[in-house]
Amino acid sequence: MLKKTGVPSKEELMPAFPSEERMKEGPVAIIECFQNIPCNPCATSCPQDAIRDFIDINDIPVFVAEDCNGCALCVANCPGLAIFVLDETFSETETLVKLPYEFQPLPTQGEVVDVVDRGGETVGQGRVHRVQNPKSFDKTAVVWIVVPRALGRDVRFIRRKGD
Repeated sequence: MLKKTGVPSKEELMPAFPSEERMKEGPVAIIECFQNIPCNPCATSCPQDAIRDFIDINDIPVFVAEDCNGCALCVANCPGLAIFVLDETFSETETLVKLPYEFQPLPTQGEVVDVVDRGGETVGQGRVHRVQNPKSFDKTAVVWIVVPRALGRDVRFIRRKGD
């Protein structure tokens, strides 16, 4: 499906997600990097060494979910915008999703936004919980979005009202 439409199928996505046990432990990165390309900023930016050093610069990242603390440094450093963080322990009814965001102006805390799936379709609404944008992120902010639990694994971007 990915090669035909640019959108991965559920079967193609399954290996990107950590075990259900790990998902219940707190925030964790999800790496949707499916192609061998010369890239490794995710591995060089991970302070936990959860993304292992590449043997070849063209390798697909090797991710050890048990070593990840969900800090989102890899999210900000991935030039392909292929990484996000999920925290399904955020609340009983909501999931926290940390997404890369490279547009201006940045959303603001408390702002209600439409949440979009991998195919660009609006699937619901979310609320901006926080925006991380230190200079070290080099123009890629990380926007924390709170969404209904049922949407957490599908959300890949936001659309601001009026955009």
